[in-house]
Amino acid sequence: MRPVVDLLAELIAIPSVNPMGRAAGDAATSEARLVTWLLAFFADLGLPAERVAVGADRANVIARLGDDPTRPTILWDVHLDTVPADGMAEPFTPRIADGRITGRGACDVKGAMAAMLWALQRVVHDGTPPRVNLVFSASSDEEATATGVHALVECWGRARGSSRLLDRPPDGAIVAEPTDLQVVVAHRGVTRFRIVTHGRACHSSTPDLGVNAIYRMARVVTQLEALAARLGEQIAPHPLCGGATLSVGCITGGTSVNIVPDQCAIEIDRRLVPGEDPAQARAAICALVGAAADGEVCCEPPWLEAPGLRDDANGWLAERLLALHASDDPAAPRRAIGVPYGTNAATISCAGVPAVVFGPGSIAQAHTTDEYITIASLERGAEIYRRFLVE
Repeated sequence: MRPVVDLLAELIAIPSVNPMGRAAGDAATSEARLVTWLLAFFADLGLPAERVAVGADRANVIARLGDDPTRPTILWDVHLDTVPADGMAEPFTPRIADGRITGRGACDVKGAMAAMLWALQRVVHDGTPPRVNLVFSASSDEEATATGVHALVECWGRARGSSRLLDRPPDGAIVAEPTDLQVVVAHRGVTRFRIVTHGRACHSSTPDLGVNAIYRMARVVTQLEALAARLGEQIAPHPLCGGATLSVGCITGGTSVNIVPDQCAIEIDRRLVPGEDPAQARAAICALVGAAADGEVCCEPPWLEAPGLRDDANGWLAERLLALHASDDPAAPRRAIGVPYGTNAATISCAGVPAVVFGPGSIAQAHTTDEYITIASLERGAEIYRRFLVE
């Protein structure tokens, strides 16, 4: 058996960077090598596993432990990809010191992946009969457009038959993210899209002959700033994960200082409270900006749209994890929490499967240039995952 620290070191050393709109680069920075590694890991354990295509150039990995119809089936989902490693000197060289493991993905989310894999390895090695059927999913593209989790839920939906190991919905799901071993039962959703204003280009010495798209966009941004300020009054915040927000995160426009610009674009991040409809939230923004820009504006289709995670059906899973954590740790959390960020759990929940989010590591370390996870958190998480299977 490989210790969980060694498993995590191996995972960090396999780059699985999501290009997130950049040029993809060579195969060494894709998810493909990690897919191959996982399939070999499950083959060594003697567990059935498969590669399920996600579009033309990506894949999920699905593995299974047990198929007893008298037991509940639980899905463990963890994403394959990490964010880029800008600013990190040696991102794929795991460093172990001072009770920590440092490297890209150590916290988000290869630490939880290693913990889950260790738990599976331990149960198989011990020969302990699991109390649940387990389906393990390593899903692609979580950090950018979430194509992996959408393909995953289609395995028991419209694409039923695409997976031989997951052809019907599981009874519940645990989604791995760095939650400090707290159980997350609610989180916010998101819609992200571009707004483009159009004008008419001309020489800057005679700007009255053109129409300045940046000026039009300025009026749009002013309206969006006002909307952001009043969202808290219009939409009741969720008691666990806070209120709705709106942010303009990027703006581009114009080609040269001596040309009146004929186009300007901004990128919108609208966070949703659980229960909000992403399409309706986007439609309200589009109606507002259309009036502000005299109709010369286009709201493009969203490149990411995900609802929030509701907490009205996942209490039984949360209670089991909380009980496992508290049974031998008096300092363990006694109640579930909500968080402001999003995860794959919301998509799984919307597909009819109650889901919670749980894993070792802290979200404060995710995406940082010194990303790390403490060994204590890693080992504790691995043991809770193991006990979930056998108890």
